[in-house]
Amino acid sequence: MRFTKDHEWVALDGDVATVGITAYAAEQLGDVVFVEVPEVGKVVKTGDGLAVVESVKAASDVYAPIAGEVVEANGALSDTPETVNHAPEGDGWFAKLKVADKAAVEALMDRDAYEAFLQTL
Repeated sequence: MRFTKDHEWVALDGDVATVGITAYAAEQLGDVVFVEVPEVGKVVKTGDGLAVVESVKAASDVYAPIAGEVVEANGALSDTPETVNHAPEGDGWFAKLKVADKAAVEALMDRDAYEAFLQTL
């Protein structure tokens, strides 16, 4: 699993990457009440808006940590958005992307680097 400074995570399996938000981000959001996942087929560049998460505190965009094409979206979050709070780095994923450049995933922070980054906040 790799991480961004915007608190997204990426888990690569072959040429498909699962994307979600970190436990830290979910905690900062508070209780998630709505999630808008991307359409399958959507092509994103690094930094593009990928999903929207609304909590009791705020609405936030989830940005694409890497470039790729959405091959699957987690539609279950429509009915159970609280999954993002309960399992942000598991069942609370937002989308699966066909990766444009695997090296971009490797360039992201590993867990140790991300944990060190959190200490600076």
